[in-house]
Amino acid sequence: MGAGKTSVGRALGQQLNWLFEDLDDRIERCEGRTVQDIFRDSGESEFRRAEQAALQGLLEEVRRGASVVVALGGGTFAQDQNHNAIQASGIWTVFLDAPLPELWNRCTNQAESGTKRPLQTSKSKFRETYNARLEYYRTASQKVETAGKEVEAIAAEIARTLGLKKIEIRTQQGEVE
Repeated sequence: MGAGKTSVGRALGQQLNWLFEDLDDRIERCEGRTVQDIFRDSGESEFRRAEQAALQGLLEEVRRGASVVVALGGGTFAQDQNHNAIQASGIWTVFLDAPLPELWNRCTNQAESGTKRPLQTSKSKFRETYNARLEYYRTASQKVETAGKEVEAIAAEIARTLGLKKIEIRTQQGEVE
């Protein structure tokens, strides 16, 4: 939580001319309600079911050749079934990390501006959740420290390190974008 998955993912997608999808947004579209509503009304287990279904759909699109940058929810990669499916797909994964106090502050600042995180209930629970997920995060293809870096620079670092190429798009006039 608070590592910059959505911001960096969106910037990376723009830099590469790839599609960008936030898994939570897909879940909300499929379920017709917000992540917060799912947690509140149906609980975490129902959210994880919806998350797994949305992830399977995205992985299928990638298998069919879609060039897409996906921002997973913080817990998606730390669910065994999801983790195994992602790893088996062979797609690149990136662990965006920062010191725990910075992650907490980012989430707290976002909460003050209206972004609510269902699992951000206390500083100790936040630390516990982060530590429980860390073993999964460490299996990512790449780890990027985000502390003190601009979003665009982080995205460029990921593209460079993974050797990702920009898709050239031709305008109606035949010019390459």
